[in-house]
Formats: sequence, C-alpha cells, structure tokens
Amino acid sequence: MINKKPEWLRIRSISDPNITFVEETIKSLNLNTVCVEANCPNYAECFSKKTATFMILGKNCTRNCLFCNVTNDLPLLVNQDEPENIALAIKKLDLHYAVITSVTRDDLPDGGAEHFAKTIQAIRSSCPKTVIEVLIPDFNGNSGSLKSVVDSQPDVISHNMETVSELYSKVRPQADYHRSLDLLKNIKALNAKIRSKTGIMLGLGETKEQVLALFDDLRKVNCEFITIGQYLAPTKKHYPIHEYITPQQFEEYGTIAKTMGFAFTASAPLVRSSYNASEAFGIHD
Repeated sequence: MINKKPEWLRIRSISDPNITFVEETIKSLNLNTVCVEANCPNYAECFSKKTATFMILGKNCTRNCLFCNVTNDLPLLVNQDEPENIALAIKKLDLHYAVITSVTRDDLPDGGAEHFAKTIQAIRSSCPKTVIEVLIPDFNGNSGSLKSVVDSQPDVISHNMETVSELYSKVRPQADYHRSLDLLKNIKALNAKIRSKTGIMLGLGETKEQVLALFDDLRKVNCEFITIGQYLAPTKKHYPIHEYITPQQFEEYGTIAKTMGFAFTASAPLVRSSYNASEAFGIHD
C-alpha cells in the first residue's frame, strides 16, 4: 500500500458561490450526483463551473466493486419524479452538456434501462439543445436494455471498462471484461451515430502491455472516446493503490491512444470519466 500522495495529486481548495448554488439545486430537487457519492477529487472544481454528473436510480449499488466509494446496500425505490427533476436541474444550471450515470441495479429486470430512457426523453423535451451523455452499467448483458437506451438517442453512451482484463477478478469480481466489451461493440451496432466512450484507471497493478492490449480491444469494438486517470483508494478498506503513475506516463498513454485511432482522449492523473466531458464536443460549460 502506498501512503504518500505525490504533489501532482494535491487538490487546491476552491471557494466559489456556484458550489453552493449547485448543491442547493441538487438538494431542492432530491437528486444525487456521482461527484458526491463517489467522493470525486474534482467535485469543487466542477461545481464551481455550475456542472455536475447526475446519478439516477438511487445511491445504493447492488454491486460492491473494490475500487468504488458508492454505497453497497439494499436498493432504494425508483423515484418516478427523477427524470423530470433532472431536466429541471439541467435547465436551472443552463448545462450545454449533461452527463447522467447510475448505480448498478441488478434487482431490476431491465437494470434501470427504462429509467435512463425516460430521463433522456425528459431532458430532450425541456432542454432540446443540450448534448446528452449517459454512463451506463452493463445491464447484466441484457441486449434489450441496451437497445432501450440506444433508442432514446443520447449523443454519447459511455460504459467504463475500469481496468485491464487480468485484474477484473480482484477489482470488480461481479463484472465481466468481455461482457463490457460486447456492450461497447453493440452500441455502434445498434446506432452508428451515437458516440461510444469508456474510462479506465491506472495504478491498480496493471502493466503497460496489459493497458495497450485493452486499448487494442477497445479499438476493435470501435470505442471512440477514452478517459484515463489515476486510481485513488477511497479508504483503507478498498483495493490498495499499487503505483502512482506520473503525468509524463499519462501523457504517453494519451499519445498512444490517439495514434491508435481514438477520436477523443483525456489522460492525466485527475481525469475521471465525466470530468470535462463536454470537451469531446468542443463545448465548455
């Protein structure tokens, strides 16, 4: 276990009235964000820009990935007002680019796909010019669930691979590497116009060869956007950090990814899958 955090991972304190405005907007509409629930290091920066990544379907996850800070507990009842409230929040925050994610809901027959679709439809109705990205779970490989999300026509569908194949059994034992790859492949098969995206973490004990093999697998399924960031263990009970990857190494991985054909690459220690996501479309909220 590595204890001392390098200087490049130090987060500067931010004081901005927008942070309170975003927090109050979210609270007033009974919404959740992955920014708060996953203890994202970019929380204050994003809120200061009046942007957030909304997390639907409650804040209790039915899976217990060893890297994640989201609560693993009995799932909550689905809030039927959530799609409209998400749309209201996006309108109030004047978001030109909105990212919606969720906990994994293995307890629901469709994994929550219909709720995703309703949320996308509500945003389209209220904020027709807003670009929509959804970061979805694997729906246990249910092709009908994926089709439901695709048919609602978000602009980007993201699904995080998180790590290399060799570490899945240790880091996310309830997931499956090839099931996730197939999901990314099927996005493009169902609608070639929707951009496909994934995110991975480094510092879990992966090798460079394993990372490049993952890049290759992603390009074979025509995944277009990729984010690469440093894994930071939320607590001592979570999967341990094996290595701090230097900014120079991240830059090298980003360059390699671009040469392999990814249309958009963000690679740096504090990059997260939804961090500055609008940059892929040249939008700056």
